[in-house]
Amino acid sequence: MIDYIPLNSIGHVSHGWLEARHHFSFGSYYNPSRKKFGKICVINGDCISPKTGFDTHGHKNMEIITYVRSGAITHTDSQGNKGRTPAGSIQVMSAGAGIRHSEYNMENENTVIYQIWIEPKENDIPPRWETHDFPSTFVSGTLPLLVSGEYDAPLYIHQSASVYGGKIKKGSRIQHPLSQNAYVLISHGKLLLNTTHAVKGDAFELRSESCVDFVTEEDSEVLIITTP
Repeated sequence: MIDYIPLNSIGHVSHGWLEARHHFSFGSYYNPSRKKFGKICVINGDCISPKTGFDTHGHKNMEIITYVRSGAITHTDSQGNKGRTPAGSIQVMSAGAGIRHSEYNMENENTVIYQIWIEPKENDIPPRWETHDFPSTFVSGTLPLLVSGEYDAPLYIHQSASVYGGKIKKGSRIQHPLSQNAYVLISHGKLLLNTTHAVKGDAFELRSESCVDFVTEEDSEVLIITTP
């Protein structure tokens, strides 16, 4: 079963410095029919104004994945980690037993991110943070594995879930096999998935499907998040 989730149906909250799209209930946005998808409990599409960001705050027992779509995000945490993650790259924070951090857009342009929260398979693990720069070259065939707790990936999470993603040229067909349910994010561009035209900001939920099969109608960027 494939459910199409157009951008205009996704929760929208404006904080002035932050424009947020909430795929599931989060903060002041509540939708009783949109609470989680498998072990995924948060997907926020955030646009952060220059020289602003999230002040220091705490998390516990959550795997937090930040995919930078444009601009860059600068991270500092209570474990002494500091780093800047640019567009096309990912940072992963295992909040575990507890961690405090801040996230800022120190750039002179808007920074646009997906922030993805996945429930861990065990609680109170030691907190950790890491980032990985990924090539910006176009991909074909299937999307490369970026993050996983199930397979060997550049970035690890404490859950049997995975994140695949990449940039795809116009006119390409992607047939990406699935062994779990999947949430598909159209980060950029336009594509045809089955008979549905989808554009930047749209999403799909796939349940009990053997693959994600789509054709790009423009140069595009797509993320696939699989979850038990």
